Amino acid sequence: MDALFPSALHDAVLDWYDDHARDLPWRGESATPWSVMVSEFMLQQTPVARVLPVHAVWLERWPTPSALAADPTGEAVRMWGRLGYPRRALRLHAAATAIVERHAGEVPASYDDLLALPGVGDYTAAAIASFAFGQRHVVLDTNVRRVLTRAVSGRELPAPAVTRAERDVATTLLPDDPATAATWAVATMELGALVCTARQPSCDACPIAADCTWRGAGFPAYDGPPRRGQAWAGTDRQCRGRILALAREADSIGAAQLRVAWPEDEQRERCLAGLVADGLLTQITPGRWALPG
Repeated sequence: MDALFPSALHDAVLDWYDDHARDLPWRGESATPWSVMVSEFMLQQTPVARVLPVHAVWLERWPTPSALAADPTGEAVRMWGRLGYPRRALRLHAAATAIVERHAGEVPASYDDLLALPGVGDYTAAAIASFAFGQRHVVLDTNVRRVLTRAVSGRELPAPAVTRAERDVATTLLPDDPATAATWAVATMELGALVCTARQPSCDACPIAADCTWRGAGFPAYDGPPRRGQAWAGTDRQCRGRILALAREADSIGAAQLRVAWPEDEQRERCLAGLVADGLLTQITPGRWALPG
């Protein structure tokens, strides 16, 4: 990609984004910083199509951090529904509580203040600061990393974790103007989500296909460490999900209901204990459990 100056790269991707950006509720001038923050928590390891209806329900019930913080954590878990990884609901509730305590109920604009919130890491802090406040930060989600890895480094997929070299490339390509940098971040993310996908990239529709290093090299296959599969059936994740599904639909659940939901005793007890330890369930009486709060 040496022949493609950053400005040309920016123009191609930003022009493409102007024409192809999806109309999502956490984007645009009408989106509140809280809407952006909720979306970033929900979109971790979860597709947009699954997030959209839950995001809408959350923002209707809890339009501000203060509204969420005023409700018990169990209600956050209940409303999380089937998005998966429900500890994100607890972290979002904790972050909302911290926002009320530290920032008068307003999502902070500072990257450092965002990073100090419970459940917020580098990516999430950078994404909120960029998308909600138009700031200049390197935003490296899976989609952005894949686009830059292919276009610049000539590899099919990025390393399992962000490398220093990868961050240096992203920093070099970041536009100087904060507003343009924020749009660049979401534009490369959208390009990875819609065109430069993991399994079947649509190179014919890519605005930078002619200068993509990976394409120019003949699409060499990924040669890094094996990717972990997403097994589900029979796993502890499935067992935990089934137990939480029962708890979301009732005031409390008993041992007999749990045995019907998951007959394998050792796995069920292990998952039940894990849910209690994670704060997702509370034992209210011997043999009876409920969502916290």
